[in-house]
Amino acid sequence: MKKTFLFILLVVLLSASVVSAQEAPMTAVGEGEGAVSIVAWAGYIERGETDPAYDWVTDFEAATGCMVSVQVAATSDEMVALMNEGNFDLVTASGDASLRLIAGERVQPINTDLIPSWNTVDERLQSAPWHTVDTDGDGTAEHYGVPYQWGANVLAYNTEAFGDQAPTSWSVVFEETTLPDGRSNSGRVQAYDGPIYIADAALYLMANNPELGITDPYSLDETQYQAALGLLRQQRELVARYWHDAFIQIDDFTNEGIVASSSWPFQVNLLVAAGAPIASVIPVEGATGWADTTMMHSDAEHPNCAYMWLEHSLNLNLQGDLAAWFGSVPSVPAACEGNELLGETGCTVNGFENFDQIYFWRTPTTTCGDGRGDICVPYRRWATDYVAILGGR
Repeated sequence: MKKTFLFILLVVLLSASVVSAQEAPMTAVGEGEGAVSIVAWAGYIERGETDPAYDWVTDFEAATGCMVSVQVAATSDEMVALMNEGNFDLVTASGDASLRLIAGERVQPINTDLIPSWNTVDERLQSAPWHTVDTDGDGTAEHYGVPYQWGANVLAYNTEAFGDQAPTSWSVVFEETTLPDGRSNSGRVQAYDGPIYIADAALYLMANNPELGITDPYSLDETQYQAALGLLRQQRELVARYWHDAFIQIDDFTNEGIVASSSWPFQVNLLVAAGAPIASVIPVEGATGWADTTMMHSDAEHPNCAYMWLEHSLNLNLQGDLAAWFGSVPSVPAACEGNELLGETGCTVNGFENFDQIYFWRTPTTTCGDGRGDICVPYRRWATDYVAILGGR
């Protein structure tokens, strides 16, 4: 028994040393390899093909010789799956994917000394818990990415359906009700097609069912979790479509009679620009949100070009233009000033001051984030149960 224990201990120590060696960050940026491949959210990497005014790729390619290829992902689960395949250098991961990628050793720590613009990053994001983890146990958290953009999951609504009574609560997508146009919301609302949406239900319950004692929508004990699932099953009767493709949701608001849904500012901006009667609001319950980090694959084929892009991603023009395009907030506060596309009030409009009111996406774990111990429901349960809800179970 003693020999067996010692053997197991040796294997664990050797494994730890191998992982540590594999995770050692780069110490210098060399000549570019001529390419960099990125998994990204829709609208995050633009080269002027959708609108010539929005292009932060062409100049990068000309300056570095690193040709950018992009694979758009519609959900965090899809991003994790693509990074597991190992054919990409970078990913713009939200908090419900980033910690899974770190735990799965699919991304490598970043040497911030190789990012000249690192000190321009918003101090609220530099050491955020969704991309800094002490993986080697030395008491100091390693950085696993470079903050990119952040924002809230807003409630988008049709102004013709709501008239002069703009919605103030998420109840219009969770509870059956008669809307200001005199019609039921049943069959006219959408919900997000991703397990992390369970947190939206938990956030609604946190405000409207305080007896549940929810203080963190990503830290749910069994009772709280079952209440969130119950609300989502109730919502299932109202939902016309679970959305994950931003452009399909745009079409649904335009042509399919959808009048209210959780959404991103990206869709709202495009709809408004096209003249659609659409507006958005953060309801009284608050909102979940995303703070996205550009992370580098542990086996990146083009690490030098990847580091060049990481630096480029903090460029003031890119940060401001992207915020104007997507409706997000730059991770570099200085980008809020002097950007022609974003304008003087763009960051305020996009929610710069709302940071403390947003519950940013985070991977749920057994260990509760609110200090209650190991009594919370982990993400694997969220994933399984949400699929069941989508299937009507």
